[in-house]
Amino acid sequence: MNLKNKTRRISDALEKLYGIPERKADENVLDCLIRTVLSQNTNDVNRDKGFTALQERFPTWEEAQKADVEEIGEAIRIAGLHVQKSRTIKNFLTWLKANHGELDLEFICEMETADAIQYLCQHKGIGIKTASVTLTFACGHEVFPVDTHVLRISRRLGLVPSNCTAEKAHEVMAQIVPAGKSLPFHMNLITFGRGICHARNPACHECAFTAHCLYFKAAKP
Repeated sequence: MNLKNKTRRISDALEKLYGIPERKADENVLDCLIRTVLSQNTNDVNRDKGFTALQERFPTWEEAQKADVEEIGEAIRIAGLHVQKSRTIKNFLTWLKANHGELDLEFICEMETADAIQYLCQHKGIGIKTASVTLTFACGHEVFPVDTHVLRISRRLGLVPSNCTAEKAHEVMAQIVPAGKSLPFHMNLITFGRGICHARNPACHECAFTAHCLYFKAAKP
């Protein structure tokens, strides 16, 4: 079975398990990007608490852009890595203001996906995952984001090489994810990763994909 067919079968099976997730109503693009920055190495609850605290402390992005990086860091402390993330946020807002003239990122939705990714990733602290999530969820672009759950499962199921980096996985998965399925497949893999295919002690007895799973085969006595 080639990788495209294998990926389609897994995508179809996940949709039978979890349904077909849909993109929510259009989200402010800059909000989405900064929320995604906050999501790095933390859970959704702390990400959202950090984002809410940031908005309460700075009701507009203009206020955040003018603030000291330490003030931003204190506001987002609960999201973890607050020193690193506050620098990324402060620097990105300053960069966007200087390059675009205003703190508005809606224009990237009109760009070609590859151009938009390149535009965002030229800024230090904004990687391919953050750019891909922003374009997928805020703009509705057909692009497949690879986060920690997706990378782990893709390696285990042999969709990408076992030593594949997250950055390389974006390239590989873009070639094999079924057309129109980037968002639902991404979301369903995350649900599957949180519920069954855990990083440690995965619930293999509940898994429908053990026939494809390199982890399961290696763990068998």
